Amino acid sequence: MSRIHEALKKAALERDAHQGGQAQDFVEIAGEKLLREPAAEPRQSISAKTVSSTQMALPADYEALLKKCQRTLGRIDPRHSVFANESAEPGGAEKFRTLRSRLYQITATRPLKRILVTSSLPAEGKTFIASNLAQSIIRQENRRVLLIDGDLRAPRLHQPFGAAAEPGLSDYLLGECDEFQILQTGDAPNLCLISAGRQVSNPSEILHSKTMETLLNRLSPLFDWVILDSPPAIAVHDSSLLADICDGVLFVVQAGQTDFEVAQDALEKFDEKKLIGVVLNRVSKSDGYASYYHAYPRPQED
Repeated sequence: MSRIHEALKKAALERDAHQGGQAQDFVEIAGEKLLREPAAEPRQSISAKTVSSTQMALPADYEALLKKCQRTLGRIDPRHSVFANESAEPGGAEKFRTLRSRLYQITATRPLKRILVTSSLPAEGKTFIASNLAQSIIRQENRRVLLIDGDLRAPRLHQPFGAAAEPGLSDYLLGECDEFQILQTGDAPNLCLISAGRQVSNPSEILHSKTMETLLNRLSPLFDWVILDSPPAIAVHDSSLLADICDGVLFVVQAGQTDFEVAQDALEKFDEKKLIGVVLNRVSKSDGYASYYHAYPRPQED
């Protein structure tokens, strides 16, 4: 946890040095030497025999799943993407590639497929991080990502992809839709999105239901990564509930804004072993690209 705490202190220093104006969205992450990213591994197939008789059987492979998806994504909004926006901060895309590589490093030491992306407070950039991380991964050959908007209180993840907000996750959890009705895919066939769905009065209850875990268990074998955007950790406990069924938690901190004590309190809501790192978002441009920060624990610190 020592590096996690160092990252939070770095964010606090950024806040103290902040002199007004909005810094560009990009990420400050570990600058240690990176390992070569492993080749894609064969994915599991899903046997209809393992599916409950009350559920619709999923296709045995990804291509068959895509053919059954009933909804398509729109164009990626360049305002929300460092890969599609030509006027984005130079080096922003490379920051996400480095983050991607760091996650692959972690997979060499522990199982890591389902990642929860959260923050202390609203507007720290968790949705920006989740969507751009997914875009960085699918730029690799044969890498497949499922993005899920688990923020049922203030959903945003559909916006960068020009997608419909509903039906989505809440509709599935309420038993009103199956997987084929909520999965969206588009021009990038290796990316699927499940938006949040319609607003509900009891988001914590349905997120903590067995149905949520069942959805992840059914879809995860068809993807290399599953990335969940969750609500901020301080206001509600939805994110800590979702973390229980994920492999790791990626914690987003807005550099120059987030209070150290607030971020510390939010981190304490999660199992320390699941905290895979802190991403400092909107780092001041004055730091330059040489100021990478060790925001991730070494394997022995997990």
